[in-house]
Amino acid sequence: MKIAIVKLSALGDIVHAMVALQFIKAHAPTMQIDWIVEEGFSGILENNPDINNILTVNLKSLKTNKAGIFQQIKKILKFAGNNYDLVIDAQGLIKSAITARLLGKRIAGFDADSAREKAAAWFYDVKVACAYSTNSIDRNALVLSSPLGINITNEQILNKKPFLFFINEDQRLYDFLLLNRLNIVLVIGSTWDSRNYPADKFVKIAQELQQNCLVVWGNDQERKKAEWMSMQSDHIKVMPELDLNSLKALVSRADLLIGNDTGPTHMAWALNKPSITIFGPTPVSRVYQTGINKVVKSASIVNPYKLDKLDFSIKEINENKIIGLARSLLAL
Repeated sequence: MKIAIVKLSALGDIVHAMVALQFIKAHAPTMQIDWIVEEGFSGILENNPDINNILTVNLKSLKTNKAGIFQQIKKILKFAGNNYDLVIDAQGLIKSAITARLLGKRIAGFDADSAREKAAAWFYDVKVACAYSTNSIDRNALVLSSPLGINITNEQILNKKPFLFFINEDQRLYDFLLLNRLNIVLVIGSTWDSRNYPADKFVKIAQELQQNCLVVWGNDQERKKAEWMSMQSDHIKVMPELDLNSLKALVSRADLLIGNDTGPTHMAWALNKPSITIFGPTPVSRVYQTGINKVVKSASIVNPYKLDKLDFSIKEINENKIIGLARSLLAL
């Protein structure tokens, strides 16, 4: 059997969906699984033994280049030549549903009451019911497994094997890791400013823990913030720019990751590494809380159907809550 998974973006969402792969392949080892993804996020999928082919599109480019739609459609139709037995849209957007429909004849996805964009369900032959407010990881596992007649349990997910893989990573990252200190990765950026924990509070956390805190960044603004933080504390170092392959390698070597609700933070959960995810305007139902994966949430009430980008309550979270959790996870 050949299936295609459509999960185009974003980084954290792709990570949350990837957990299902190991259980699908355990149930059907000979199944061919291809994954269609935005090219900018393909690195997170690379080297995964449960994925046969990573097929990239660049639908994001259509925002500035409408004429490019014909090139993208031509590319997707070429992928359709693989003759998939089933295409699963795990995104629930109109653009992902159209992509899925172009890829194959039998399409599965969320029903109208479960999809992020209700109209996406019009394109599906097999429809999966799972409320949008349900835990994101459980939603992804269900939409990817249910159409295949596979049941992935909560217990299986809690006992998952690490599922991010890397080779030929940037060797410079090992110059920043210490043997005589615990290595803590700090993820300071995200897509919205209201999701970002204040830089000065990250500094206070580093000062209290007095370990080797390594700040990762994804753009110039985050790099400047990281450099400011490093000037405030001898315990903070700024990492060089890392691609997703090398970021996976760094997180796999970390003793703890502390970060905002964003893709690189969720990589710690995927790699079975201790983590503290800091939430403000987004729901904690996006993650699994485990013995080593903790969350700290601001006092604001979040509507998962309509997130408030002007909710800056994350700035009010007392850093001592995070310091206390970190000490516990690091056994300090």
